[in-house]
Amino acid sequence: MTISITKHAAEHISEQLAARGYGLGIRVGIKTTGCSGMAYVLEFVDEPEKDDQIFENQGIKIIVDPKSLVYISGTEMDFVKQGVNEGFEFRNPNAKGECGCGESFNV
Repeated sequence: MTISITKHAAEHISEQLAARGYGLGIRVGIKTTGCSGMAYVLEFVDEPEKDDQIFENQGIKIIVDPKSLVYISGTEMDFVKQGVNEGFEFRNPNAKGECGCGESFNV
């Protein structure tokens, strides 16, 4: 079970952590919401929780709680820019479908 990030995602996260001035890494998780059932949640982590899994990829620590890891294991996270829009994109091999806007997914 693992989570990986692309070079572009690592650069963006690194810049954000540097601008923030502190932090261990970034938490990638899920919450129940949206029209397809689950949505990705990202937040900075200063101190991991007891049961968190910590992966290091491209020099960035990615922290995932055990409940989320079941649904996002194997996911690759990228940071993409398309025109004036930019944001994280997730390539999740567990996702069976996504809503039309791409904000939520189901397994």
